[in-house]
Parts: sequence; C-alpha cells; structure tokens
Amino acid sequence: MFYAIPLDQRPSWRNPPWATVLLILVNLLVFWGPQRWEAKAIDRAAQGYLSSPLPDIELPRFVQWLEDSGRRDAGRAQRLLASGRQHALLQWMEREEAFQARLHADQVVRKDEPVHADWKAARARYDATLPEPFTRRWAHSYKEDAPTRPVTWITAAFLHASTGHLLGNMVFLFLFGFSVELALGRGLYLAFYLLGALGGSLMAGWAYAGQETYGLGASGAVSALMGMYAVLYRLRRVRFFYQLFFYFNYVTAPAILLLPAWIANELLQHWLSGKGVAYMAHLGGLLTGAALMAGAGLVRRQAIPVPQAQAPAVPDDGFDGHVAQARQLAKAMQFERALVQWRAAAQLRPHDLPVLSAWFKTASLWPSGDDFHRAARRIFRLSPQDAATLDFQHASYRTYLDTAKPSARLVPDDMAALARRFVRGGHWSDAEKLLTALHRTAPQHTALGELVGMLVTALLQSGRRDQAMAWRPQLQQLAPGSAPLRQLEGLEGLASASAIER
Repeated sequence: MFYAIPLDQRPSWRNPPWATVLLILVNLLVFWGPQRWEAKAIDRAAQGYLSSPLPDIELPRFVQWLEDSGRRDAGRAQRLLASGRQHALLQWMEREEAFQARLHADQVVRKDEPVHADWKAARARYDATLPEPFTRRWAHSYKEDAPTRPVTWITAAFLHASTGHLLGNMVFLFLFGFSVELALGRGLYLAFYLLGALGGSLMAGWAYAGQETYGLGASGAVSALMGMYAVLYRLRRVRFFYQLFFYFNYVTAPAILLLPAWIANELLQHWLSGKGVAYMAHLGGLLTGAALMAGAGLVRRQAIPVPQAQAPAVPDDGFDGHVAQARQLAKAMQFERALVQWRAAAQLRPHDLPVLSAWFKTASLWPSGDDFHRAARRIFRLSPQDAATLDFQHASYRTYLDTAKPSARLVPDDMAALARRFVRGGHWSDAEKLLTALHRTAPQHTALGELVGMLVTALLQSGRRDQAMAWRPQLQQLAPGSAPLRQLEGLEGLASASAIER
C-alpha cells in the first residue's frame, strides 16, 4: 500500500476550480440519489425475502452449488449458513449471476419437487419487490458474455460501492484535480478526466475479462489526474505526505518520481491482493493521464505551465508606515514624536520583538511615563517559549526594574509568569526576588506554591542546596506534602544522620 498526497499546492479562490467541484457534486448526487434509493429498495426486498419460505429452500442449495462448483469460498458460505447469517448469504447469492440464471430456469428447484409451486410463488413475489437495476446497469461488466456497452466505460466512473469508497475518491479528486484544472482550463480538464476514466475502464476490461463481476468507481479517472499531476510538475520538488504500509512520513521530491512509484504500487497490489479492488483500472488511469498531459505539451510545442500559487493580498494596515516614520523621527532626534509611532506600530503587531524593543527603549527616556510601563507589560506577557523571547524578556525586566519611576508596576499574574520563565531559563536570583514579592503582595495566588516548588527543584538540580533549603518554610505553608518539600526534608534528615555519625 502506497499513498502520496501533495501538501504545498492550495486552490486559488480567485479562480475557483469549478470543474473539480462539479465532478465531486455529480459523484455525490449519483451516490446519494439513485444508488441510495436502489440500496434502500433492495434492503426492503431483503426483509420480505427473509420472512418468506425462500431462505430455507434457496440458501442451502446455493451453498451446495458453491461446493459442487469447487469454489474456494464455499467453506465461508457454509459457516454463514450454519451461523444463521442469512442476509449476508442472500447478498452473496444475488451477486452470483450464474447461480441466478440456473435458479430462474428452474434448475435449482426443479418442477418435479413438492416445494416447487410454493417456491415459485414466493420467488415471484420477491422478484416483484426488487427495484429496476441501476448500479449494475451503468457499471462496467467484465462478464465474458456481457454485451459491449461503451457508455458504461464512462458511467462506471460516477458510481461507488460504499460511502468510504466515495469519500476516498473525492478527497483525491480534489487534492489533485484543482492543480490540473488550473493548468489545463476547465474544458480540456473535463475532457481529460473523462478520457482518464475511459483509459482506466479499458485496462480493467482487458485485465479482468471473463470474471463474473463488474467495475465501478472514480479511481481510474482520479488516477489519471495523478498521472497528469506528475507530468505537469515534472522535476519541480513538491512536498508530499506518503504512507507505505504502516510507515508514513513527509518527503520533498521531484513530482515525476511519483509516477513510477504509483505504477509499481498498482502492479504489486494487483499481484498480491487479488479480487476486491480494480488495481488495473488505477494503472490504466495513471498511464492515460500521463500520456494525455505529455501529449498536450507536445501539441502546444511546450510544457504545460505549472499554475503559480497566488499569495492572498494583504491589506495595508499602516504598520510599515508607522515603523518608517518612527525611524525617521528617531534619526532627527525627535524621540517624543517617534514614541507615538512606535506605540501605534506595536498595537498593530503586538508580538513583533523589534518593534516592542524600539518602543520600550524609546519610552525608557521617560521612565515615569505610561508608555514605559505599558511597553514593559506587553513584553512580559509575550507567549512564545523560545530562547530569544526569554532573553528579551529577561533583559527588559532588568532594565525596567532599574529604571522605572517611581517604581516598577508589576501585577501578581505578571510576576508569576516571569518567575516561571526565569526558573526555566536559569535566572534563579531574579525568580527568587519575584516570588518573594509575590508572596508578600499576593500570598493567596493560585500558582505560588507550584512556582516555589519549581524553584526548589531547579536549585537542587543545579547543586544550590542551601539556597533551596531557605525556601522550606514557604513550601511548608504553600504546598505541604508536595514532592519538592519531601525532597528537602529527606536531605535534612540525611544531614542530621551524618552529624550523629560523626
């Protein structure tokens, strides 16, 4: 099993992929419309079948027919019959056209049998409740004696066997379709999609000829889109998500390399997996799509241009203007006017470190002004956890503590947040000062006990045992029974024992 999904390309909603959306809608409407109505009618007919004499007459004979035909799956049918799973066995029996032909020709329940009359009447009532076939009528039949109906080579691409089958195909149709549509244009894209479905059906018809089954699903056409995509992007390196059996990862590689990988995967799955999935339809679609895209390039005498992703236009919010004006005013030594511009820029980009730094430094010329305190608070409340942000916060904190007039204005939540960061960053002295101030001004703060415990643990890990022991009274008050407190008590006990031994 091998999947590869492109991650870099995104649809441009300035030129929406309407043809891809249309194809998805048609597939959804067919499945949730005629196919769903047919399935519900078949379920209602099955309920009538199971409450009639037919299961007891037909199902054992169907199992016996499988055994007499030397079918490998006859044992599974026998187990279904023994376990009373009549509905599953009925669905199986309905798919066996050879048995159905014998059944309706009175070769299974013969006319000379006593139950024939009752069976014939019950069978007629059941057949009358069955809906007109829709899915099988428009699917691609692989039977040896099936009439040639070229229209089904296309219509089969709009039918699906289950909700999962449908949704899986539609996801891949969207992921690959919008890029191909933007490159080809809607008309040529739709034509190539249908030709891809045709190529997938022809390959499947050749590979599965004579089998008592039929093909349906958009996977042949979607595989054609994948082949077109690989040829379209050629040697351009594209980021893909891929899954190989139980392993998955991301890779950046030339898109054209995926074509042989996909082809090899379909051949391998065909040889290993047997029935159930028409891998040859996938292979036919891949080859058809790749040939169509390469042929289109030859006809145009140049490769189809790759659609360029258009970055969304970002409205000008005035940020760049404020920054440029602030720098110009600062060069002219007009710092008070520059301060106004830095403040406006910081309001537009509250997490921009260079702007916050410039606002803070300019405002420090007036250490008792509101701008200085506001800039400091904005810096202290930055959320990123990277080392650059922590260093910036710590340096700003030291400047603010030394410069602010008449004194620093730190609220308890800011003190707690800074203390947490300083403990993690190894600035233990400043963390201790903040926690001491927090304990004095807000002794009931919810994070105080946890923060003191963090500080004690960090100090012990760094070998600062005496410094950590000094916080024992606070821990006993704020976090009795906590792990850091037990650690301190254990260390004190060891120290006492050592004194006694000496």
